[in-house]
Amino acid sequence: MRTKICGITSYEDAMTAINAGTDALGFVFYEKSPRYLTVLQAKNIIEKLPPFVEKVALFVNVDADTVNTTCKAVGATLAQIHFEADEAFYNALSIPYIRVVRAQRKEDVTKYSDEYRLVDAYCETYGGAGKQINIQWFENVDCSKIILAGGLNPQNILDLKKYDFYAFDVSSGVEISHRKKDPAKVKEFIHNAH
Repeated sequence: MRTKICGITSYEDAMTAINAGTDALGFVFYEKSPRYLTVLQAKNIIEKLPPFVEKVALFVNVDADTVNTTCKAVGATLAQIHFEADEAFYNALSIPYIRVVRAQRKEDVTKYSDEYRLVDAYCETYGGAGKQINIQWFENVDCSKIILAGGLNPQNILDLKKYDFYAFDVSSGVEISHRKKDPAKVKEFIHNAH
């Protein structure tokens, strides 16, 4: 099972996650998030990271040019699009991307089922609210292309492994506070996912 530790705000937290075996790190470029980073802050972390780790840039309500420019400037390898955008937006992206489905009902979890996508619980704010999606919605659904997010922690993912998700994405579930990861929780989360 793959893992992404999102809301990285320091080099130390990034290396804690990498050394624990995470596959991806998430960097938030949404100014209303408590985990928001400037381009310079993210670049200063990412340029020091070792190879073979996916560096994911998270965006909310921006244009394609902003995504392309930011990802290039910081060295991100994947864009995570946390809002509804039209196909022209996606066609204008020059970086690989992943759509986020903010699920409000069971039917939403099968949206974009032909591609890898991140499925999160719907909330008025964008991400990081720690709200868990209704897990029963995944009964009899092919979850092999779903990255599950929302309300995850080192304990509850053990019960979710049976659904065979592609990956788990966590932020607040492994934190001491909004901008600081708990090394013990990060290690336990990745260990339990694997």
